Amino acid sequence: MSDRTSLIVGNWKMHRDHLEAIQLLQRLAYHLSEEDTDEQEVVVCPPFTALRSLQTLIQSDRMAVALGAQDCHPEIEGAYTGDVSVPMLARLDVRYVVVGHSERRLFHEEDDALVARKARAALSGELRAIVCVGEGEQARESGRAEEVVLAQLRGSLDGVEPREDADLVIAYEPVWAIGTGRTATPTDAQDMAVAIRTALAERYGSERAADVRILYGGSVKPANIRSLMTLADVDGVLVGGASLSAEDFALIVGHRRAI
Repeated sequence: MSDRTSLIVGNWKMHRDHLEAIQLLQRLAYHLSEEDTDEQEVVVCPPFTALRSLQTLIQSDRMAVALGAQDCHPEIEGAYTGDVSVPMLARLDVRYVVVGHSERRLFHEEDDALVARKARAALSGELRAIVCVGEGEQARESGRAEEVVLAQLRGSLDGVEPREDADLVIAYEPVWAIGTGRTATPTDAQDMAVAIRTALAERYGSERAADVRILYGGSVKPANIRSLMTLADVDGVLVGGASLSAEDFALIVGHRRAI
């Protein structure tokens, strides 16, 4: 295992209004121990409408949980109806922002160039960017998974220069595994993480690449968390559906107590 700090991120997607989000976070906090949050970071990414409520809850109860946002706009301000800027997120104590999630790429037709702009905006606003990459089922079955992922990585990091405080995170999320119950094998996840880290070293140098945390996302659940978190180059997970259950997410966060 590396000395990179593990990162467990729950992506709530378009689930839970602000009152339900408060209840979910309170239940999660009840199930977490100090050991769970002592040597790893735990992040929840609720819908935008719940960020202020959870910010208040985290501050008042001094919870060892950080806030993340599910997206951001690349501009600081402007006539962009329905969008949310990085400075707005920062004022809510958001520390992480997910960019380039496969659902944004699919349903909002976001390309690598836009993802790179969002990543640059997040980093310039002193947020930590979680840049998502991943291949579809056809690419996996045709043996082109690594080729597709690395091309997406290069495009999504165009002009992106991470600082030296672990502010860039890469989330490998094979599209065919998201919400399907299917999960990449530990070997597949580790091999792709190594390929990603090698590409990062070519871009930023080996020392800086070694600081970048690489997450796995795609039907992560309590039953497979141990096998994923023992991989040398997988530094955490991006959790979807299982993060909507306080009990399941707590089991994922508490994976070290089960080993």
